[in-house]
Amino acid sequence: MTPSAQAQPDLGARILDAERRRARLWRSEFLLVWLVILAGLVAFVLFTVKLNAKFMTSVVPFILGGAGITLVISFVSIALAIGLAGLGALGRLSHNPVANGIASFYVSLFRGTPLLLQILFIYLALPQAGIVLPELACGVLALGFNYGAYVTEIFRAGIQAVPHGQTEAAESLGMTGRTTFVRIIAPQAFRIVTPAIGNDFIAMLKDSSLVSVIGVQELLWKAQVAGRPTFQSMQTLIIAALVYWAMTLVFSYFQVRLERGMATGDRARGGA
Repeated sequence: MTPSAQAQPDLGARILDAERRRARLWRSEFLLVWLVILAGLVAFVLFTVKLNAKFMTSVVPFILGGAGITLVISFVSIALAIGLAGLGALGRLSHNPVANGIASFYVSLFRGTPLLLQILFIYLALPQAGIVLPELACGVLALGFNYGAYVTEIFRAGIQAVPHGQTEAAESLGMTGRTTFVRIIAPQAFRIVTPAIGNDFIAMLKDSSLVSVIGVQELLWKAQVAGRPTFQSMQTLIIAALVYWAMTLVFSYFQVRLERGMATGDRARGGA
């Protein structure tokens, strides 16, 4: 083996080691920034709010009891939103004026009015029409319909992002339009829109707190109830904020893992 051939692996190893050192340094600096900001926030709270540690410890189990309801609302609502978005996206892409008109009106209405207004409308206005629903169902419907309008546009963009050549190739093989969509277009579009759906779910996890205004006993509602009698709402709201933040961090972690897994699969297929 020539000296130049021996030098090439050594050079590659040095480059790899340098990249690893830079990555470790970046992670260390990133973590340091987080710790500094977190320490500043903790110091601000400690010096501006008179925290009652005994009281906060006593109400934590009660407040955490609402986290389960928050997760149920979020999961059921995002499932409803995805179902509505699938129909809405097909309507938005349809050449049928009736289907396109209905889907476009739905998207415009629910994207053009505040989510809180929609929650109150379903809870307060529908009973005047003889439709009385439990508070939890009202919250789920409002969140599902609202986010369904946004996810509709995500689905539509994802479907349109699939290269048209895929459809032409399927047609050349004798596939019908429905088979082409189910087997070729939909799987690729789903991979495209998955990160955006993850972002919307995390946003819904926080927006679910709005259903507390209609008496749903979720996380924020319990935090308010625990703090109001003793005028210590600030402390219970801090607990609720930390729980929301923790749930957001957990689901963000899994979202990043999912996106990395999908990207690795795409690179593997590209290399093949």
